[in-house]
Amino acid sequence: MTASGLGVGYATGGGERLEVAGEVDLILRAGRTTALVGESGCGKSITAAALGGLLPRGMNRDRGEIRWAGGGARGPGKGLAYVFQDPGECLDPVFTIGNQIRESLPKEDRGRARERMVDLLRTVGFDDPERVLASYPHQLSGGMQQRAMLAMALAGRPRVLVADEPTTALDVTVQAKILRLLADLQRKADLAVLLITHNLAVVAEIADEIHVMYAGRIVESGPVEFLKNPRHPYVQGLLKALPRLDGAARLEGIEGSVPPLGRRPPGCRFHPRCALARAVCAEQMPTWTACGPGHRVACWACAEGGWA
Repeated sequence: MTASGLGVGYATGGGERLEVAGEVDLILRAGRTTALVGESGCGKSITAAALGGLLPRGMNRDRGEIRWAGGGARGPGKGLAYVFQDPGECLDPVFTIGNQIRESLPKEDRGRARERMVDLLRTVGFDDPERVLASYPHQLSGGMQQRAMLAMALAGRPRVLVADEPTTALDVTVQAKILRLLADLQRKADLAVLLITHNLAVVAEIADEIHVMYAGRIVESGPVEFLKNPRHPYVQGLLKALPRLDGAARLEGIEGSVPPLGRRPPGCRFHPRCALARAVCAEQMPTWTACGPGHRVACWACAEGGWA
């Protein structure tokens, strides 16, 4: 699945278009994990929602295109499945897990629904699938609910799985189990996974490619190894804010906050918070600069070889 120049706009009451996310390029490959990271409010979840036609009212995907390998027409969301961060909010409390998974099964699996649902629950790690099928969401722990959500996502035989902060509502031990399960499911089903997160430690562990987003635009992307030597000042700032086990370095925060929709600055949107900003940063959106194989950055400092 490839998204090229993807843009999401929000129409104001006065007819003005506000850009929520813009010029987003993503290539989601079978068997690989692509991470989309950044602070809250950067547009990560909106970008993911745009891929499947799940945008909230008032927002529209009005730029770019989405293509699937092999061609063929698809409606919004065809071939995609989503797993969200709070399974307790996504699961319907008045229906059993079995009823909810059944609704996700394609027509060709309805004739053997029970068998298929048992297989799905075993695939996501349940030893007693029959009990889980008869359970209501409140009878399951948070980790069990998230595994049930994964089973629902896999029921439709997706080619792309979008995992939007899938471990945020879980404790650390359960987070690790869910991430291992996600990686295992990806290998078995040859899924393309888009992981939405702000946790760079998770990204470094399981992602193959990474795109860092700020205020609706991707500012640096490439193989996950580039986190060892990022070029964009924003990505450098994010890494400096991460705690280290040896406690050797003092944590440094990034002053300010992500600008809200409607108040994003002209030029490079990070320039009000950037210590390297110059006049051009406030005037023009930076172009892409290649930094290595598959690694590129949108920053005037890099484009001009660094500030003197």
